[in-house]
Amino acid sequence: MLTITNHTLEKLETLLRTTGYRVRYEKGNFKTGACLLQNSKIVVINKFSGLESKILAISELVRTLDMDISLLDEKQAAFLNQLKQTKLEF
Repeated sequence: MLTITNHTLEKLETLLRTTGYRVRYEKGNFKTGACLLQNSKIVVINKFSGLESKILAISELVRTLDMDISLLDEKQAAFLNQLKQTKLEF
């Protein structure tokens, strides 16, 4: 289970950046807290969303992405594995 903390958000952002994704916080009419921009490696996060919404949206996005696990260290790979095996409920 993920805790709703800034540290968890930072871990998710670091996971994305390590695998080559750019993370941007933007304002706009987002229906969700994050999206993948036209199959490019840019993740856009609604900067006005709450912490819980950001973590939920990014973690759901991370679960669907094909990431190169060889780029991750042991802790990041374990975190990604935990994310992919856990059904998120907040």
